[in-house]
Amino acid sequence: MKAISNVKSDSDAKLSDSQRDEVLREWRESAFYWQKHADTIRTMFGPITQALIEDADIIEGDAVLDVAGGAGEPSLTIAETVGPTGSVTCTDAAPEMVAAAESEAQRRGLTNVAFRQCAADSLPFENNSFDAVVCRLGIMFFPDPLAGLREMLRVAKREGVIALAVWGRSELNPFSCVITNVVARYFEAAAPAGPNAPGAFRFAEPGNLACILTEARAVDVKERVLKFDIAAPISPSQFWELRAETSGTLRGKLATLSLMQAEALARETQEAMGEFFSNGQMSIPAQMIIVTGRKP
Repeated sequence: MKAISNVKSDSDAKLSDSQRDEVLREWRESAFYWQKHADTIRTMFGPITQALIEDADIIEGDAVLDVAGGAGEPSLTIAETVGPTGSVTCTDAAPEMVAAAESEAQRRGLTNVAFRQCAADSLPFENNSFDAVVCRLGIMFFPDPLAGLREMLRVAKREGVIALAVWGRSELNPFSCVITNVVARYFEAAAPAGPNAPGAFRFAEPGNLACILTEARAVDVKERVLKFDIAAPISPSQFWELRAETSGTLRGKLATLSLMQAEALARETQEAMGEFFSNGQMSIPAQMIIVTGRKP
């Protein structure tokens, strides 16, 4: 794990109110599909959840906050780790995501999880409330990442750990880049987004997010690369269904295609991803960046 210091950040970029509303709208519309595919997503990203649990030093009895917890993960897996003497608070800005997470907790019989709808940069909790704060694949979409990290540190207890997981570089993640390359054949190239625009690979450059966490006044800031396989017992067609439904951007593009074009795109994507499937099992190499820091 690499310690971070003296790295320049681009933390000043913030979203306008209209941009913030658009990001939230997309996640609200996606909640149904994230709930539909919850079991598969939990399996696929389980290694990231375990990395956060380990790097945040989460143990039985801890009080943990999950920021941008979406449809319930990693909150619900962490709830099993902290046990009945611990607690997890699952938050998300989208009310539909919070409802999906609460429904899943009830289905799994978990009673040590609380749920709150709130934005990351305005957490409705007292100072020094949590032993650890985690965010799995969420901070890339924050309107103001620096403000969100400052809030996480505020509500963490002294020496509490902030643990964040983000995607590594796109070209190292076929889960995304293979589909992006196929989809690009069907649409005119869009104007490139700015380096600080919300998106899956916003913090894919090593040191970027760690620098912002340092600017937020965390100490002992470190980052490491997590290499694993995104694995699940699904077919190429099931994978395409999951990707086409859970991505708001992809749903929007597909809606503009004719039925024949959409079917061709689905077929080409599944063929391009074929090497990652065998005997009813998907296994796609992936790289994430895990960033941690402590509250002074």
